[in-house]
Amino acid sequence: MSSALPQLNMLATVDWGGLLNYDPTSPLIFTRFFFWGFFAVVLAVLSVVYKQSTLRIGWLTLASLFFYWKTSGIFVGLLSFSIAMDHFIAKASAASPDVRRKKLLLALSITVNLLLLCYFKYAHFVVDTINATFGTTFEAVNYFARWANAAWDAHFMENKVLLPVGISFYTFHCISYQVDVYRGHVQPVRNISDFAFYVSFFPALVAGPIIRASVFLPQMAKEYSLTRAQFGLAIFWILNGLLKKMLIGDYIAVNFIDRVFSDPMRFTGFESLMAAFGYSLQVYADFSGYTDIAIGLSLLLGFTLPANFNSPYKARSTAEFWKRWHISLSTWLRDYLYIPMGGNRGGSLFSWIMTSIVLAVFVLLTGNLMLPFVFLIIGAALAVVARLWPPFKNMITTNINLMLTMLIGGLWHGASWMFVIWGGLNGIGLLIYKGWSRISPWNKSEHWFARFQAIAITFAFITFTRFWFRSPTLEHVNLMLGQIGGDFGWHLAPDVIWGFRSVFLMILLGFVVHWLPTSTKDWYRRKFAALPLWAMALACIVVVGVIYQTVTAEAVPFIYFQF
Repeated sequence: MSSALPQLNMLATVDWGGLLNYDPTSPLIFTRFFFWGFFAVVLAVLSVVYKQSTLRIGWLTLASLFFYWKTSGIFVGLLSFSIAMDHFIAKASAASPDVRRKKLLLALSITVNLLLLCYFKYAHFVVDTINATFGTTFEAVNYFARWANAAWDAHFMENKVLLPVGISFYTFHCISYQVDVYRGHVQPVRNISDFAFYVSFFPALVAGPIIRASVFLPQMAKEYSLTRAQFGLAIFWILNGLLKKMLIGDYIAVNFIDRVFSDPMRFTGFESLMAAFGYSLQVYADFSGYTDIAIGLSLLLGFTLPANFNSPYKARSTAEFWKRWHISLSTWLRDYLYIPMGGNRGGSLFSWIMTSIVLAVFVLLTGNLMLPFVFLIIGAALAVVARLWPPFKNMITTNINLMLTMLIGGLWHGASWMFVIWGGLNGIGLLIYKGWSRISPWNKSEHWFARFQAIAITFAFITFTRFWFRSPTLEHVNLMLGQIGGDFGWHLAPDVIWGFRSVFLMILLGFVVHWLPTSTKDWYRRKFAALPLWAMALACIVVVGVIYQTVTAEAVPFIYFQF
């Protein structure tokens, strides 16, 4: 009896309120022990209610909303608003036989979703751009904080618009759902709790992958199922993702990459170049690691998420790279932006409106009032050529659609002109490849040297664009490129390699595993999934131990959380 008292006293001293409250310094993310305690509770309750579909979906929805509360605080209210709005708009659209009414409802949903996204994500970006262009002193105002302060005598900051975690991802979930309902590809769900579960499903809520309703909703109607093979794969994906993120991505970032990018003038051009190649590995290990964990967690909960990566650094062209990298976003932009603009069939009104906006912004940023006349002359010349030669018109409009898609995709990643430049560079890379592929004698060659050369050039180009993706300003990019193009420091390379030998070995390991044949990866994945449970448990212990030996004092956030 007395031996139980210390345990009861320990339970009594636990700050249960603290476990339930939102703490911005301790978000509920995959790399924290608290998350795995949360997930254990989710699985424990699921093991009781899994046979009853309504209770199962209800419990997982409640867990997902709690997860978002612990990750983003009061913004769970914004998420709930988006869920309620899109649920009822979709039901009204599906029930109406009037095509015009359907279009108006679709326009309403897309407009409100994008306005919310743009306000929270781009308010400071727009205000700063206006101030820099016109010399004004406007400030972004957090109206939601102002209203809350007035209503409840609260003390939220009114001069800073905070970014809700995952807003880009769940906004795209909502928009794709509305478009698919409008197109008749899916039927709207009957219960708001079902739609809430689709939008807020916590493994994919804050950093994807972006899940189509047509893929996820049918799984909700099925009974819970978890085979022995699926369990083994789930454990593999979770361990694989943790190793990618914490052993490779975080280790090389903290011990080398972040140091170089934070102060490039202290390092040689060789170190800057190695940091850029290392960052290509880091951002892949970080983001694909998150996706791997999300896929594993989802399998344990009875759901299958779509693949989001397919060894992107094996790509032989920029076009192939974007079919292998962040697949859920690439296909989303293709189906809901590029094709509606006209795709490779021609232009649309939206294409020309967006082109005009992009050119107008470029004029404002440069302050050169002669540019509009230059653009008009170029446009008139292109129009004359297109009139005389119709195939030229299709080529121009197709390339405009492609370029606009990449620019918007770049802006989706962050409220900064650096991301727009990064998207534009990738767009230019796609256009150059389109032209080169028509005349290249080696484009379809399967010779090993042709493949090696194509992969190396593609990887080097993608790494080059990441200077703009990673750096905070153009000046910072110029410093790093200046170091590489100036005093490269070849004579110090051996000392650098030896001094950072553990980092370079980790980078080498990461790339070796990445470039392994797909058949090899499938083989050891299946072998792991077939291991006995005791061996899997031992593997978990070993992985946790290895990660514990390399982890830093502070958890390194996932890179794509900021998007």
